[in-house]
Amino acid sequence: MDILIEGVGKQFEGFAALNPIDLAIPSGQLVALLGPSGSGKTTLLRLIAGLLPVDGGRIVFGGRDATRLSLRERRVGFVFQHYALFPHMSVFENVAFGLRSKPRRERPAEPAIRASVDKLLELVQMAALRDRLPAQLSGGQRQRVALARAMAIDPTVLLLDEPFGALDAKVRVELRRWLRTLHDETGLTTVFVTHDQEEALDLADRVVVMNRGAIEQDDVPDRVYGHPASPFVFDFIGRSNQIEGEVRDSLFFAPGMSTPLAGDGCRAGPATLYSRPHDLRLSESKRGLQATVQEVRRLAGRVTLEATLAGQARPLVMDLSSHDLLQLPQPGERVNLSLDRYRVFPTTR
Repeated sequence: MDILIEGVGKQFEGFAALNPIDLAIPSGQLVALLGPSGSGKTTLLRLIAGLLPVDGGRIVFGGRDATRLSLRERRVGFVFQHYALFPHMSVFENVAFGLRSKPRRERPAEPAIRASVDKLLELVQMAALRDRLPAQLSGGQRQRVALARAMAIDPTVLLLDEPFGALDAKVRVELRRWLRTLHDETGLTTVFVTHDQEEALDLADRVVVMNRGAIEQDDVPDRVYGHPASPFVFDFIGRSNQIEGEVRDSLFFAPGMSTPLAGDGCRAGPATLYSRPHDLRLSESKRGLQATVQEVRRLAGRVTLEATLAGQARPLVMDLSSHDLLQLPQPGERVNLSLDRYRVFPTTR
């Protein structure tokens, strides 16, 4: 089921939680809504679900205007961050709840309900724990039950609000790979909210980066990381270095640079150069960045170098390669750095 969002926005007491946006989600895709707290991602998810009314625009499910339809009428499967399982019901009964709550004319017969729930419990690898209560399950197991319950109603789309937010790091990684496999098996159009950049880049077909109620970038994960559309995306996704300077005659000038760099198509005026730590490297050439080493750190099998440029407030962070380790510089040493890739954006004040 494809989803089309046209000019949809939402305000709360005069505050724009979501500015009017347009977004198209093709059928069968797994899409991440990624952004910091207050970016509008959860508001957008709840508008898609029908849990909040829109202030304007429309939401279309598979060519049908669903703007005024309820969550039940849209047949949306919604999974909350904290599971929202019924504590007094077994795993089986939690999953069966949605089917048993349908109007009588739509409710399957009891044998069909049991067969459907048994099939779902097998799918989410919870069949052996069908008689347990939620309190007897781990966090990852409870999240699987919540997913099975959302899928029991045969939803048109599956919506997940921070589905792994309450889990520890190891379980998060295991469960998100399992969710990717489950999505590929079911083919459901799935939209999930997260503030975890790694989670979004690893799991989704497309990443919609949001900030202050607007969409900053909508693209495949590799392009969101490798070709950020704005300074916010560059800074929010992964680690970044920033060098303040200015563009003149299509060249970028900054203190600490022996020669200017190409201005990357940026207009003349104050500008900021952004780069990733792995795009910086030690160089023997004098034509580049002249920096002073401040610190060399070893962390989790990775070695990073921190250095300062004259006239720059922020230090530069560089990931060292195995070749660099043979000539590891020491704090206080002057080094030359070159940039493999970077982007230059106008500086906004």
